[in-house]
Amino acid sequence: MNYYSLNHTSPNTTFKDAVVNGIAPDRGLYFPETITPISKEFFKNIGDYSNEQIAFEVIKQFVGNEIPESKLIEIIKKTISFDFPVVKIDKNIGSLELFHGPTMAFKDVGARFMSQCLEYFSQDEKEEVTVLVATSGDTGGAVANGFLNAKGVKVVILYPSGKVSDIQEKQLTTLGNNITALEVDGVFDDCQEMVKSAFLDTEISRKLTSANSINVARWLPQMFYFFFAYKQVHQQHKNIVFSVPSGNFGNICAGLMAQKLGLPIKHFIAATNVNDTVPNYLENGKYDPKPSIATISNAMDVGNPSNFIRIQELFQNHLSALKESFSSYSFTDHETREAMKNIYNKSSYVADPHGAVGFLGLEKYDLSDTEFGIFLETAHPVKFLDVVEETLPVKVDIPPQIEKVIDKEKVAIKINSYEELKAFLNSN
Repeated sequence: MNYYSLNHTSPNTTFKDAVVNGIAPDRGLYFPETITPISKEFFKNIGDYSNEQIAFEVIKQFVGNEIPESKLIEIIKKTISFDFPVVKIDKNIGSLELFHGPTMAFKDVGARFMSQCLEYFSQDEKEEVTVLVATSGDTGGAVANGFLNAKGVKVVILYPSGKVSDIQEKQLTTLGNNITALEVDGVFDDCQEMVKSAFLDTEISRKLTSANSINVARWLPQMFYFFFAYKQVHQQHKNIVFSVPSGNFGNICAGLMAQKLGLPIKHFIAATNVNDTVPNYLENGKYDPKPSIATISNAMDVGNPSNFIRIQELFQNHLSALKESFSSYSFTDHETREAMKNIYNKSSYVADPHGAVGFLGLEKYDLSDTEFGIFLETAHPVKFLDVVEETLPVKVDIPPQIEKVIDKEKVAIKINSYEELKAFLNSN
């Protein structure tokens, strides 16, 4: 499988080089040259396959022969060694829980898959690779955990000061070893822009790659859990609608890729907070990114979502074709808190602010009796403890994954500019 740059001025490259380099020399995101649908028989008999078998069938064409089959199966087993349950909330709504991994966020899947791939590709390399990643919340912790002690790999995580939850901050600043956290005076978009600039800076002496969803090895394995959800609900014989809390749009883009592979999904909803660049684009046809605004669903505080260009590519930049499969709505913090209360009052289910935004997307879409809606619960409520306990009459138990970091001391280096990032990379 070869990959091309969405800026269309760099040479095509292999899966390995797309993973190792993260972004194309022309600053474009990589995209697979071909997407071959999976056989209809596979979907008909999906209940007979294990999650590992499903994941292998989904990802194999995008890896090609660059990782031996036995090694790829091993990577998959390590990536998805936890549950992905669909929990019924209402008669036609379910929550796909993606927080049963080591850092209790959906990004564990992509981070674990990418770390295993990068470690495999780096095993014969003499030069150490630095993984440079920006986070608006959960990416940092997932990447830190996924790459902890990976041979030949250092990780540098940029996060916006004061704009991630306390637990998220602990998860990315307390591991030490090959993980370094840089606390940026700014917003997520500033962190993301620094990362992109570093990739193209020929004066940086280190070999860099990204573990944001701009990297194909972080983005593509997110297709897995859409297949896992379908396996659980397909016997209801209803049209499935996914509502995905969306910030950088990598997750919902993976869902649309799953649809292109043949997964029978009727519609996708990108549910956002007040960072409404994409909802506005669908309404007026103008893509107008703007500075991000801080909200209680902070992992979605993105004003210029990188992966939306991939979604446009999937639909050949035809807005009318995109709208047939895709809607996007934005919601305020007040609406988010009210949704958390509504979900709890209906079913005693405790949703985090991001899942609540996904639930709102389904309400706005207005499901019919022939449809079953699934919203993605992308992080455990404990990661947004203050918001959850302020909003709901609950006391959230602290899971073991969080207990082991919550009392550790934060270690982070404060930076204010790209020049400081560059100096850090060149000195380390």
